[in-house]
Amino acid sequence: MEKLKVYADRMSQPSRAVLIFCRLNGIDFEEIKIDISKRHHLSPEFTDVNPLQKVPAIVHGNFNLFESHAILVYLASAFPRIADHWYPTDVLRRAKINSVLDWHHSNLRYGAVNYVTNTVLGPALGRPLNPKAAAEAEKVLSSSLSKLEDIWLNGDRLFLLGGFQPSIADLSLVCELTQLELLDEKDRDRILFPYKKVLRWIEDTRTATNPHFEQVHDILYRAKKKFQQQRSRVAKTGTDNSSKMGTHSKM
Repeated sequence: MEKLKVYADRMSQPSRAVLIFCRLNGIDFEEIKIDISKRHHLSPEFTDVNPLQKVPAIVHGNFNLFESHAILVYLASAFPRIADHWYPTDVLRRAKINSVLDWHHSNLRYGAVNYVTNTVLGPALGRPLNPKAAAEAEKVLSSSLSKLEDIWLNGDRLFLLGGFQPSIADLSLVCELTQLELLDEKDRDRILFPYKKVLRWIEDTRTATNPHFEQVHDILYRAKKKFQQQRSRVAKTGTDNSSKMGTHSKM
């Protein structure tokens, strides 16, 4: 079968999860960059790969697949020598991981994406900031973090569902929360610091997946510096030029 192709924008949390998984597991793949800020995802070429026009997506031989969780499940199942802890062969453990992944979309991801978009990223994506939407998203995010800590991270082990090693669920959810790095530090601290288990789990997952975690997140950290500089200028001059700020492809 032909080399795996991964279509990704590294500013996309699910894209980063797929790229990190491939690197961690020694999967031979070609990364094809889809810059959403330049509307690459709307091109006819990419629409042939994913008619939903979203990243990530993969092509493996004659097989196309989109939706990050489906991709992670496929990669963990289709490639040889993938460690069992990523997506266990035990049907009960696998079902539990599926339950976390299903919960994630309308809870943790919904809250995190909408909060960051409506407090930081909006202008870079051509959208106005929406404080009301941000407040509603923060409620969902805080509720999700509480459930994450009380249910999915219940116990003394390092990873979700009492795992000794990370699963695809740990990787997906931690990549989601890492986007909170873009926030003003006081906002990130206000949101995350009440949840000590969550903070420890983020660091444990980052450690278990380094150096690839840091390498793939480099674009996010560069974006973080850009937003910090912008906030400093606003504080000094009282002028907000966020609508003129370059999109993430230049960060």
